[in-house]
Amino acid sequence: MEKQILQVDWTEIDHPRLHLAKQPAVALSAQSAYPAQTPPPHTIAETSAETSAETSTEQPLLPSSLSAAYLDLGGSGVPETPIILLHGFLGDSRCWLPTMQSLQDQVRCISLDLLGFGDSAKPALRYNIDQEVRFLRGFLQTLQIPRVHLIGHSFGGWVAAAFAIAYPEMLDHLVLVAPAGIRDDEFCGRYQHLRPLLWPNPWVDWGLRLLQPLAHGLGQATAFSTIQWARRELQAQPAARSFLLERLRPEDAIDTVETEIHRIQAPTLVIAGTQDKTIPLWHCQTYADRIPQAQLQCLEADHALPQKHPEAIAGFIQKISSKRINL
Repeated sequence: MEKQILQVDWTEIDHPRLHLAKQPAVALSAQSAYPAQTPPPHTIAETSAETSAETSTEQPLLPSSLSAAYLDLGGSGVPETPIILLHGFLGDSRCWLPTMQSLQDQVRCISLDLLGFGDSAKPALRYNIDQEVRFLRGFLQTLQIPRVHLIGHSFGGWVAAAFAIAYPEMLDHLVLVAPAGIRDDEFCGRYQHLRPLLWPNPWVDWGLRLLQPLAHGLGQATAFSTIQWARRELQAQPAARSFLLERLRPEDAIDTVETEIHRIQAPTLVIAGTQDKTIPLWHCQTYADRIPQAQLQCLEADHALPQKHPEAIAGFIQKISSKRINL
């Protein structure tokens, strides 16, 4: 299925009403989780002149028009409110295609390549969640879609949660599938071994080709293929590369949402994989515990929920979109 390309006029997008502020965060782990206390009030704060000035010196100006690539299924004779699906890290809109195909007769499904991913615009900048929220807002504004059911997986779940905080009036329901976005200092250093894959030097590719026969001889062909895939994706997706380069220290966790998700108003379903080694279960539990109208549903699955369990996820979404589930 061919992706559609939409030009989003960045100059017409509403100025972000919320900004993920650079605030100190509490050091956390799976053992400590989050202390039961009133969260700091302005981890996400209204953009001030001071913050705007700071951002303007750190970030290049975005072009006036940004391309948004997306898949669009269904729409004829289905409910007016569509489902918007956001992919995870190193993914794109196609990861949701099996789920969309299961749902297209019941509801319109739109899966978006986020800013810096897939075939959407890839401006040269230091990427953050606020930019992804603005990009999604501009995309919906250009399509003249006032309200949505919003679904996000992993990194896309982080973006979806931040969007729900920024634009509560636009959401009917929120579904977070193994969502990222909860600060966890145990993550720091976990991906240090991937740093050589970020280097643009062609010697990295030469070295990987040289090591390929050795990996096959040692019975590590599958693992080595995963490394080669990650190298290709990291070179092709500047947002993923930016997040890995810029978020490897505890103090870099400047736009996680754990202290603000209590403000999410939409009925929310959090789906967790009990065998997920990427997003720990306690991250999903934090979302479910802190969002006022949230439920947690666990599946016997790893992190690749949209790819390996599209029928189960489609079932949950179908009940939500038809308002046959109480959250």
